[in-house]
Amino acid sequence: MLLVAVLAGLLATAAAARWLQRQGGARDLLVVATQDIAAGTVIAADQVRAAEWPASSRPEGGFSDAAAVQGRVLTVALQRGEAITAARLAPTGTKGGLSALVPAGKRAMTVRVNDVVGVAGFALPGTFVDVIVNTQADEGDQDVRRSRAISRTVLDRILVLAVAQEVDRDTTKPRVVNAVTLELTPRQAELLDLARSVGTLSLVLRNPAELHTSGSRAGADPGVTKDELLGRVPAPAAAPSSLRRSAAVTPAPAPAAAAPPAPAATVQLAASPRAPARHCVDIIRGLDKVTECF
Repeated sequence: MLLVAVLAGLLATAAAARWLQRQGGARDLLVVATQDIAAGTVIAADQVRAAEWPASSRPEGGFSDAAAVQGRVLTVALQRGEAITAARLAPTGTKGGLSALVPAGKRAMTVRVNDVVGVAGFALPGTFVDVIVNTQADEGDQDVRRSRAISRTVLDRILVLAVAQEVDRDTTKPRVVNAVTLELTPRQAELLDLARSVGTLSLVLRNPAELHTSGSRAGADPGVTKDELLGRVPAPAAAPSSLRRSAAVTPAPAPAAAAPPAPAATVQLAASPRAPARHCVDIIRGLDKVTECF
């Protein structure tokens, strides 16, 4: 009876293995990561291996030979067991580091930040920010110059490539650093360089799901001045002397037979007062959010 039971168990195991093999279908080799690999890393031989993978779910651009990916640079971070595909690799011959993460036509530029400018450390790699500059705007002619404080959004929806010397996008823990590297176009890099030379910069964290084409806002955003912040009504502009006074228009000499001229009209200018502007600011202190209105 024991012998019969052992034989029955072996037959059942063999039948189950065949059934599972038929359910899984054909299998193929696919190169996967043997450990967590950070973005911008040059792939070494001990970081990848060829593993069996269902042929029906093989990702496009996968590799069957581990030697084909050795020495290539990753553009995204990989976790242990993830497949390595051509879309996740930089072009052949690319050196490792941050330069491998910069797309074609883009530039990487670093700006100095602190715990306030860097949104309390929440401006992490992979997040999107707006860049605001606070400066003094000149007004008036060349003889009489007046300056007024103004804050304006100069860059919109800019990707953060790295904070300090780290490019890991998988972390969500805030980090207070002294430098943030942004992904910019050549035109945006020029705007940012000028903005940080004429005023102070601030980063504004935004929702990555908010769809908006990345670009400069220097021409579209008028900015906010100190008068608008405090709700001051600007003094009405002085009217020209020809319109400010009530002038009787002297008619031109008319022929003797002409009718007497109509009485002159009085020109009056009335300035309508503008309602004070009201602005609200969201202040985040750690995990608390407070809204202050001015």
